[in-house]
Amino acid sequence: MKHPSLQHEPSDLIAGRFERPSGGTFRSTNPAHPETVVWEGGSATAHVDRAVAAARGALPGWSRAPIEKRIAALRRFQKLAESRQDAIATIIRDETGKVMWDCKAEASLLGAKVDITLDASDIGAMRRVAGYEIDLAATRKGKAWFRPHGVMAVVGPFNFPAHLPNGHIIPALALGNTIVFKPSDKTPGVGQIMGELYQEALSAEGFGEGVVNVVQGGVDIAKKLVGHRDLDGILFTGSWPVGRAIMESNLDFPGRILALEMGGNNAAVILDDADLKQAVIECVRCAFITTGQRCTCTRRVIVQKGVAEKVIGAVCKSASNLIIGDPAAAHPVFMGPLVSRGARQAVLQAQEQFIRAGAKVLLKAEAIDQPAPTPGGHYISPGVLQVDKFVSDDAPGYAGADVEVFGPLLRISVVDSLDQAIEQANATRYGLAASIFTKSQAAIERFLAEARAGCVNVNAGTAGASSKLPFGGLGHSGNHRPAGSFSLDYCAYPVAGMLENGSAATVSPGMRVEDAWLS
Repeated sequence: MKHPSLQHEPSDLIAGRFERPSGGTFRSTNPAHPETVVWEGGSATAHVDRAVAAARGALPGWSRAPIEKRIAALRRFQKLAESRQDAIATIIRDETGKVMWDCKAEASLLGAKVDITLDASDIGAMRRVAGYEIDLAATRKGKAWFRPHGVMAVVGPFNFPAHLPNGHIIPALALGNTIVFKPSDKTPGVGQIMGELYQEALSAEGFGEGVVNVVQGGVDIAKKLVGHRDLDGILFTGSWPVGRAIMESNLDFPGRILALEMGGNNAAVILDDADLKQAVIECVRCAFITTGQRCTCTRRVIVQKGVAEKVIGAVCKSASNLIIGDPAAAHPVFMGPLVSRGARQAVLQAQEQFIRAGAKVLLKAEAIDQPAPTPGGHYISPGVLQVDKFVSDDAPGYAGADVEVFGPLLRISVVDSLDQAIEQANATRYGLAASIFTKSQAAIERFLAEARAGCVNVNAGTAGASSKLPFGGLGHSGNHRPAGSFSLDYCAYPVAGMLENGSAATVSPGMRVEDAWLS
């Protein structure tokens, strides 16, 4: 069976050809209608070797092509992605369970990434990898330029199965790398439609074979790919445990670039002087958007005592009024189902763990097995818990500050001061996003300076980021390879050269070279 958004039967893409692997079968199903199969195809570890070889074979022609030719291919991809936004959004919805407005927003980002990547303005991404020359002496110049790493593996997540891999692939292609893309095994259909778009664009510009390859599968395929000896880089978005495994598998390859974005346990601080309506809207939206399945979702709210009662009551009331329903519904639905039954169970188990550790239930997250009008999806209601404080690791009063619960579960603590708020916001090994809500410029300046996160917002929620800015985190959230407008940084490496056009070779003390020796 073939999803209507796809042009080919379920398959891998290797060296410009869509092939159905003969290995074990796996499938994706619609989280809102689990009985509905979206994509069903094969998986073969041998395809990893073939895909890497195809990318290696295509590398000389692609990397040495004039930059104008590569840009033409990216611009063609941009037009294709823009013309097929509805098809892209539909298959994202059917595989992830995200509501349609969320899926359309993701689909719209694919073409926009091309503009952001190719921006050569003073603050544009391309300026970050622009070479330069300087005079070193009368007859000698110094030159710096950038080379592509080579063959890059891109390992994608399920929550933004098109946008996040595309955020790696477009800049990597722009700078001359070739790609082996392994989509999430929960969203193989989205991975395939991305492959179809890349292949059509590349073929139209004369780059038909091997520049972008797609291999489908589960853990066995991922392990083989990220440990492959003929890679030059791995660009990964996913969880900290998987990122850790990728680092371990590459200990013997110190020269291989690893760009790892590994989630977060993000805090929002609300001070007494905040615009409380603004704070509640942003915190509720960012806690529960995409059913809590964004790495930037607000997981922890830290509210100052003077406004705690008002804020907590309003957060719970707003959360309890969120519209939950079928992602394809015509009415305005805010939350669809979680991606799988296992994902829902993980959220409920985490909630019980926090309750056993002393958390107070303000709004209990519960499985919803039959939301009208469509029964059977992996639905869940939003949950809100209050904890005494956030501390890292397993110290007394531990409230999961080092646990990323990937779903609609928010924890709240109450503090007396800004000092306590910053301490608790930073009480995590993660460091992706943080927000503060206040009118105090002094508090804002302190938070911007002291919040331990790669994305720090003021009077705005943690979820969502501008692709015109860097995007990445610290600690368990990332390895100092921010994406967004900085993604070109990890797609090429700088080379330094000294270019002599005279005869000013240096004869150092103790050396002797005579013209007669060369006659």
